[in-house]
Amino acid sequence: MHVLQLSWEFPPHVVGGLGRHVSDLTPALADAGVCLSVTTPLLRGDAAADYPWPGIRVNRVPTPPMTAYDFPSFVAETNRRMERATLTAFGSAGRPDLIHAHDWLVAEAAISLKHHWRIPLVATIHATERGRHNGYVHTPETRRVNDIEWRLTYEAWRVIVCSQYMIGQIETYFQTPADKIDLIPNGVSIHQYPFQHEAERAAFRRRFVAPDQALVFSVGRLVREKGLHLLIDAWPAINAAVPARLVIAGSGDQLDALKAQAAGLGMERLISFVGFITDDDRDRLYHAADLAVFPSLYEPFGIVALEACAAGCPVLVAATGGLAEVIDPDVTGIVVPADDVGALREGVQLALRDSPAAATRAEHALAMVRSRYTWPGIAADTLHVYRRVHGEWLALPWGKELIVR
Repeated sequence: MHVLQLSWEFPPHVVGGLGRHVSDLTPALADAGVCLSVTTPLLRGDAAADYPWPGIRVNRVPTPPMTAYDFPSFVAETNRRMERATLTAFGSAGRPDLIHAHDWLVAEAAISLKHHWRIPLVATIHATERGRHNGYVHTPETRRVNDIEWRLTYEAWRVIVCSQYMIGQIETYFQTPADKIDLIPNGVSIHQYPFQHEAERAAFRRRFVAPDQALVFSVGRLVREKGLHLLIDAWPAINAAVPARLVIAGSGDQLDALKAQAAGLGMERLISFVGFITDDDRDRLYHAADLAVFPSLYEPFGIVALEACAAGCPVLVAATGGLAEVIDPDVTGIVVPADDVGALREGVQLALRDSPAAATRAEHALAMVRSRYTWPGIAADTLHVYRRVHGEWLALPWGKELIVR
C-alpha cells in the first residue's frame, strides 16, 4: 500500500506533539510494509535533505515569505504549493492508494489532492481551534481555522483522534458521526538510559540544581493553554516547603510574559528558561529530574507526559483532556484539578516529599507505556484503518476510471 502523508511538521521541523507523532508514526508504518510519501513545508532545514528510513520519500516544499500574509493566508498559499509539488513528484507514475492528512494546516492540499486523484482521505485531528480557546472562536482568524477543521472532518473517509476527550470534541464541534471516528492514541519510544554512570548523571544535574535542591522539569510550547503561568504562581510556596528549581524548556509566544511573571515573584533565580532543547537533552533532563509537571488547561492527548513516563521520571499532570486518560491517579502519576494553583502546589510538594512513592508510580508508568503506547502497535492500528478505507473504496465506483493499468 502506498500512502501520502501530509504534515506541517516533519524532521527537522518538529515543534510540538503533532510533529513528534508524525515523525515516529511514519517509520513504524514503513517497518510494517507501507510505502510512504511525505509532503511537508520547508520551514527548517534543506529542501534536498533526505530522510534516512527505507520506504519513506520526503518532499520538502519551499514556502512563500511569511511576512506577506496573515497566518491562515500563509498556510493557504503554502498548501497550494504543497499540492503542486506533490502532483509534480508523482507525475505520470500514478497516485497513492490514499492520503493521510494531519490537522487543518494541510487540509486544503489534502482535499484538493483527494478530488484530483479521486482517492480516499484519512484525517488525524490532533487538536481543535475551539479547544484551544475554551470552546469559542471569537475572531475572523479563529473562525477561519475552525471552518477548515470542519471541512477536513467532512471530507475525510475516516477521522482518527488520540483520546476519548477528542472524540467528544469532534462530535460536538463538527457534528462528525461517532461511527466515522477511530481512536488511536499517541505513542512514545523508550530510549536507552542516557548516562554512562551515576557520576555523569550527577554532573548533569549540577548544571541546574544544587545538591540540596530538587529538580522539576516541564517542556512544551510556551503558550497559555499549557498552564505554566499557574506553576510559576505556585513556585514561591513550593520552594518554601521543598527547596527546588524549576527548569522550563520550549519556545512560544508566552516566553516573555512567563519570564516577567517569574521575575515579579522574585523567582528568576529559581526558575530557568532554557529555550528549545534537543531530544537528547530532553531525555537527559527527564532522567535527571525528580518530577516532570504538565499543568495544561487544554491538552488533547499529552505526549510529553508519556515521554516522561518512558524515561522513568515521576509525573504530575492536570486533569484535563487526554492527560486525564493517560495518567492513572496515584498509580502512574499524580493528577490535580486543572486551573487550580493551590492543588498544583500541594501536588508538587507531595511528589517531592515522598520520593519512594514517586519512584513506585514511575515504575508503574513505565510498565504502562510498554504495554499500551508503543509505536509498532499504533502503526498496526493505523494500518488497519488504511486497509478498511482502501477496501471500502475498492467496493465503490468512485475513482476507478482513473486507475492506471
